[in-house]
Amino acid sequence: MGISQSLRDNPRLDRWLCFEPDRTVRVATGKVEFGQGILTALAQIAAEELDVRIDQVRILSGDSVEGPGEGYTASSWSVEHSGSAIRAVSAEVRAIALARAALRLNAAPEELSVREGEFIRDGAATGLDYWHVAPDIDLSVEANGTVAPKPVTEHRIVGRAIPRLDLAAKLTGSGFIQDIDMPGTLHARTLRQPGRGATLLRLDEDAIRRAAGDGVQIVRRANFVAFAGDDETAVRRAAAVAATAAVWDKPRRLRPEQASPAWIAAQPSHDRGIGDPMPESDGGRVSMRFSRPFLSHGSIAPSCALALWKDEVLSIWSHAQGMHPLRTNIAATLGLPIDSVVCRHVQGAGCYGHNGADDAALDAALVALELPGRPIRLCWSREEEFGYEPLSSAMTVEVHAGLGPDGRPGGWTTEIWSAAHGQRPGVGSAYLLGAEALETPPPERKPFDIPEERGGGATRNAIPLYDIAAKGIDFHLVHDVPVRTSSLRGLGATLNVFAIEGLMDELSARASEDPLAYRLSLLTDPRARAVLEKVGDMARWSERAPGGTGRGLGLGLARYKNSSAYAAVAAAVEVEDAVRVTDVWCAVDAGLVINPDGLVNQVEGNIVQAISWTLIEEVRFGEDGVASLDWQTYPVIRFRDIPDIRVALVDASEHDPLGVGECAGGPAAAAIGNAVAHALGTRITDMPLTRERIIEALMRGG
Repeated sequence: MGISQSLRDNPRLDRWLCFEPDRTVRVATGKVEFGQGILTALAQIAAEELDVRIDQVRILSGDSVEGPGEGYTASSWSVEHSGSAIRAVSAEVRAIALARAALRLNAAPEELSVREGEFIRDGAATGLDYWHVAPDIDLSVEANGTVAPKPVTEHRIVGRAIPRLDLAAKLTGSGFIQDIDMPGTLHARTLRQPGRGATLLRLDEDAIRRAAGDGVQIVRRANFVAFAGDDETAVRRAAAVAATAAVWDKPRRLRPEQASPAWIAAQPSHDRGIGDPMPESDGGRVSMRFSRPFLSHGSIAPSCALALWKDEVLSIWSHAQGMHPLRTNIAATLGLPIDSVVCRHVQGAGCYGHNGADDAALDAALVALELPGRPIRLCWSREEEFGYEPLSSAMTVEVHAGLGPDGRPGGWTTEIWSAAHGQRPGVGSAYLLGAEALETPPPERKPFDIPEERGGGATRNAIPLYDIAAKGIDFHLVHDVPVRTSSLRGLGATLNVFAIEGLMDELSARASEDPLAYRLSLLTDPRARAVLEKVGDMARWSERAPGGTGRGLGLGLARYKNSSAYAAVAAAVEVEDAVRVTDVWCAVDAGLVINPDGLVNQVEGNIVQAISWTLIEEVRFGEDGVASLDWQTYPVIRFRDIPDIRVALVDASEHDPLGVGECAGGPAAAAIGNAVAHALGTRITDMPLTRERIIEALMRGG
């Protein structure tokens, strides 16, 4: 078993694990929970290797002082990286403790086993447990990775559907940062600077105080403005009035057309080729162009953070996805020694990807520094979240296949026009939003996207999984876009898989072959074949009716990042003047499954979100900025529109666990796109698949 990157970065055993006086085991992780069930899965891994009960494990997640630094919780790496580290550390600590117990019992280590933390000899309790020997063992040493974890055949906790550890608090109204109300809290809201370079010329503070009351304090630092007070309602009134009581010079101006993928594709770009060039082809070349608009995270609750500046220590509670990066970014932005900043994670409702969470943390910190000694609870408004969070870039993808005499591709190029998908604070040119409003804003620099060796950003999943001799990418990275763009679930994979699988369907039609059989003829990867064949059985693909009837059945396949979990999806749709997804089937190979129920939940959620992206979601711009600022102008899928979803896990427990959180999004979008094409007899290549595009496609199809 190799040592994961997380363990190489944090090699000391005590950074991950310690035995607590209350006879629990504290297991620390740098990864954080945002609904994916990771805390439960990591607790299962630790309990399995240590031979303790799940309720004897206490997870410490996202603590910049006491826990390991593992960067951001992103890219479906939590089980692969943090889980692998915890597995190795737990196995090693168990071996160390067992050896120590053997000395005290005058026994060979092989004579002992562990049951619920107690050492067992000849089937009987010895009266000695982990907590007895803990003072005698040194966990400040570095992991050596030489202790093999348990074989799968001995697992008794891993592989079971353990109930989620985080749900009880959420069901009783205390699980999210938005629920926290510390004694002495001041509530706070901001007046958002309307774009980098906008200067506050005037602010009618009297009008704000008349509307809100005298209890509201106005915090100003350069072009950063916030309101704080004991009464949250009064503070909200102050922020609402401030929007009309402020006069700005050079606010950001947008044009509606700048929101379109076509506008992005027409901008100057930094171009590079990746992989193989397209070879000459005997059977001709087929190309198709696909697009999708800017997407919002659509976080159910707006971003929120708490901050306290006391005794020269700035404490921050945030639902951002990386507490160590947040600590570094906050300290650098505010010019504080890093040791004086402490960041701790608290779960946020509907938070995922790079939304406004990091920025809200800086906002709270700025207010806390001006009002020391009292906790500051700063919440963004709904309009602020939609209007100022980083968006997922609009994209255009053109897929080109060079065909052989047999109608199968011998060469493939995926050509992409997109802004960057990975501009998290502290990475490359990115910074926290509030920094733009301070006395010395950070310098503007050209963004870069996530490199391919880390999964890629816009290029994610742009290389098809199929057996094609030459596969490459032409990537046009657009630097100058008028809004911030960054990470949203799946990054560029959603449109890339949508496009690749769309062209695969068209190629199968040109070859007069069934789409499933055509795909299988291009696949030798047994794990990819297994999920595809499984979903074909689930959806009764062999009974698929002819197309053009208003009912359709489509397929999509991908291995997320071409390195994580495999997912094949089939979708059934009915199309009249709108698309209704009636059924979705999904087969997943995630390697060793830690918690099957949690895994299925992840896949189901990813499919639901993919339906929403494919059919509904689209950010719009207006003159004053983002124009889709509420749930009416940025609708997402409703519960009534969620179809029956069936997920099957293909047994691959002999393989290491694979990241699964984003594996089904691209295949689900592709399956819906192909099902709609089957239903209509003509294809819609631009997302979302709206009523207007259905009519346009039908008119085009004659």
